[in-house]
Amino acid sequence: MIEWIWPWMFALLPLPLLIRYLMPPARHEQAALTVPNIHTFQIKEVAGATGDGGQIPWRAILLVLAWVGLVSASARPQWIGDAISLPTTGRDLMLAVDISGSMGTEDMQLGGQLVDRLVVVKAVVSQFVEARQGDRVGLILFGTNAYVQAPLTFDLTSVNRLLIEAPVGIAGGKTAIGDAIGLAVKRLKQRPESQRVLILLTDGASNVGAVAPRKAAELAQLENVTIYTIGVGADEMRMPSVFGALGSRIVNPSVELDEDTLKAIADLTNGRYFRAQNTEKLAEIYQLIEELEPIEQDPETYRPVVALYFWPLTFAWITLCVLLVAPPRLVSV
Repeated sequence: MIEWIWPWMFALLPLPLLIRYLMPPARHEQAALTVPNIHTFQIKEVAGATGDGGQIPWRAILLVLAWVGLVSASARPQWIGDAISLPTTGRDLMLAVDISGSMGTEDMQLGGQLVDRLVVVKAVVSQFVEARQGDRVGLILFGTNAYVQAPLTFDLTSVNRLLIEAPVGIAGGKTAIGDAIGLAVKRLKQRPESQRVLILLTDGASNVGAVAPRKAAELAQLENVTIYTIGVGADEMRMPSVFGALGSRIVNPSVELDEDTLKAIADLTNGRYFRAQNTEKLAEIYQLIEELEPIEQDPETYRPVVALYFWPLTFAWITLCVLLVAPPRLVSV
């Protein structure tokens, strides 16, 4: 619908009439022109000018229209659209994903096929990211070193693409959990303190880095960062031998997973530790995190506003241009 911000401007519409009837007419003395014969000149009014029958001059009509256009533009018309609800959230969510060499261990299944851990993580985490519409999400990839692959952003499509394109071991073959936490805290502390969340996923123990994991967790605690830790990897895997199934043995591929440290990190920052032995369990964990860290708070509404003043202003300008270029009358001899 159309609304007028300054509707009182329409009170100026009768102003030209008031000036015309309240102010005395101007008196001008003009010199006379003497001609030998007045019948030599024949004056014709422009079509539409005042003539017999009391017709309104066309120039006066254009002046009235131009004035109406100017007053309408001054009243500042605008189009108010329908109300639109927007999800609001205070979440600044950082994902730290381990891409060290051990993430290439093929001990998990996806779609009935045996795949490595990182493939499963990409499939589950990408769905989680897509569901976080309205949140700022960032991505840290870590191995021997930790890197900010995507800063906190609303562009979830780009975050997903960067995660899916990350290969195993690109950040080094070891695991720097403390450095990943420290880097996440550095990014999150620049955001408001309302909701700072880090989800850290790894399949091993911290064996490299400038900061110890527990020390990094203490820094996170000071900055009010909540950390959810996830240990990923199967509990057992059958290893074939050179004799085939006859000499195969069952091993624990997650023997290096440091669950005690991951639990301590979560407890210190008021988070939780989760264990994902398979794809289904990992999906359940991220679903639970969505419940623990809901996306929407109180919804906000807004109405799109489009200014329309330029339409009556353009109409008034065109009308005045016509008055300026059009001759008042035609003279012929």
